[in-house]
Amino acid sequence: MSAFGGNYSGPFHPSVFFLVGIPGLEAAHVWLSIPLSLIYVVTVLGNCTIMRTIWVEESLHEPMYLFLCMLAVVDLAGSTSVVPKMLCLFWFGSHEIPFEGCLLQMFFIHALSIIESAILLAMAFDRYVAICQPLQYATILTNPTIMKIGCLAVVRGAVLTSPFPILASRLPYCQTNVVPHTYCEHMGIVRLACAGTIVSNLYGLTVALLVVGLDLLFIGVSYAKIILTVLRLPSQEAQAKAFNTCGSHICVIVLAYTPALFSFLTHRFGHNVAPYIHILIGNFYILVPPLCNPIVYGIKTKLIRDKVVGLLSRKKDVS
Repeated sequence: MSAFGGNYSGPFHPSVFFLVGIPGLEAAHVWLSIPLSLIYVVTVLGNCTIMRTIWVEESLHEPMYLFLCMLAVVDLAGSTSVVPKMLCLFWFGSHEIPFEGCLLQMFFIHALSIIESAILLAMAFDRYVAICQPLQYATILTNPTIMKIGCLAVVRGAVLTSPFPILASRLPYCQTNVVPHTYCEHMGIVRLACAGTIVSNLYGLTVALLVVGLDLLFIGVSYAKIILTVLRLPSQEAQAKAFNTCGSHICVIVLAYTPALFSFLTHRFGHNVAPYIHILIGNFYILVPPLCNPIVYGIKTKLIRDKVVGLLSRKKDVS
């Protein structure tokens, strides 16, 4: 489908892009919308519950929980930047998205992913200080420091992601404005261009390797030092307690980075992988971490679990 109609084959700047959805599974879009709707509802309820619980309970106004609140905000924003349009596509066949809207969605998807990675790194640093330097914890992770870390995460995400839509907007597009995806992501849009895309490709690869590579490296170093410190503790009970405080964060790291790496690798090297597999992995990377993060912290963190139960009990008593 061309923005100009007919058989026009020259370069153009489309006024809209046409999101296909999941190629090969178009007939199942309505059925796929059912689990998608449930996932989004649970994501919104879970992350809003985490944010409200941390906001209301003063005992949770500590670095670990403030970083968790930031993570919940980013997860909620990430899902909301994708799911409503996806549901319109599945329910009503609303395939068109304005060119500028597509670039804006691209910006938010990638910026929020980078911000989330920075917050996960900050949470690893929080656990490192709490376990390896407990006497200095209160002086290192003060509220102003936490705010600066949050602001730096946002600035890093915005600065590193801004070239994506800028570069994409300057490319000429040939013959088609059809995007074989459920949302606008960088590689999916750049592949439609008919000019040299080496700059966009190299920049995207560099950002992915730098952000994921460096963040995972620093997270790994933090946990290596944590493990060495914990193993020196005199009692097994103390070791178990220390490891337990890291359990939720480790689960969230696995949930965040594993589908992201799979998505990146299949896009770059999985040329023989069926298109619908690419798209499903991409959706998994966007949808599952925001769904699971509040559940993981709600189940594995006793203090949050108790506070949530307390808030719900209070509401029942009032009603």
